[in-house]
Amino acid sequence: MESVGVLMPVPMSPYLEQELERRFNLLKLWTAPEKAEFLKAHSGAVRAVIGNAGNGADVGLIEALPELEIIASFSVGIDKVDLEKCREKGIRVTNTPDVLTDDVADLAIGLALGVLRRLCEADGYVRSGGWKNGDYKLTTKFTGKTVGIIGLGRIGKAVAKRVEAFSCPIAYYSRTEKPDLKYKYYPSVVELASNCDILVVVCPLTQETRHIINREVIDALGPKGILINIGRGAHVDESELVSALLEGRLGGAGLDVYENEPDVPEQLFQLENVVLLPHVGSDTVETDTAMADLVIGNLEAHFLNKPLLTPVV
Repeated sequence: MESVGVLMPVPMSPYLEQELERRFNLLKLWTAPEKAEFLKAHSGAVRAVIGNAGNGADVGLIEALPELEIIASFSVGIDKVDLEKCREKGIRVTNTPDVLTDDVADLAIGLALGVLRRLCEADGYVRSGGWKNGDYKLTTKFTGKTVGIIGLGRIGKAVAKRVEAFSCPIAYYSRTEKPDLKYKYYPSVVELASNCDILVVVCPLTQETRHIINREVIDALGPKGILINIGRGAHVDESELVSALLEGRLGGAGLDVYENEPDVPEQLFQLENVVLLPHVGSDTVETDTAMADLVIGNLEAHFLNKPLLTPVV
């Protein structure tokens, strides 16, 4: 398979790059001064594209690669891949579910604790010497808060499992009610937000879920409510979120994702009730390796005419 051309549009995991280079002809698009010329020169050689949460394969890229057979995404989310065009052209698509579930769910809890207990600001208080001038202010308890979850798939269920350990009542919204679960179901996001203290967004990004967190939902969550987004930035109407935080209509937010990454609204930088992370939900050494191995496994399965490990299309 050393002659098989595999295109990586942007830098991802060093381990993934290393393993791809060992097995395939890895083409690094980001190293080319003229990307359009690079694609044109290698269009007949590229049979696979490696995507991730921020970069996938749109119609333009797919059309530019006539020999493309598979898009293997180094992420669970595949909203950056044009699935309709892939189906039309018979291009296979894979992602990396399950292996990152624990890390993302762990981070949701960390963000909630960070916002409620003001962990980042309290750390700064110690580092700046502020503690010598007096004790840090009181913060807010996590245990016992009602947690609402939007999207109760693999990661949503993992979040719920962790939240149970904090004796938190759990409610959820999803496209359909899940009768096998003991959690309270609400048929709309507004109703869910109205009945919880902490709202966690962890659903897939689709046209239906884009800006699922809008002004109405934010106002329903209210001035004591906390929003945690570990899904995708476009799940939240970011301008409405910023306004609500600045005006005190929302109690706080823990964000790992943003609408225009890596650009983050600067108005958030000075707010003590906001914790901002640089999209690191699955970024641990262990999960990076497991995700990379799954990408490699899917590519090898495809080119050896074996069943894909985690097919999407």
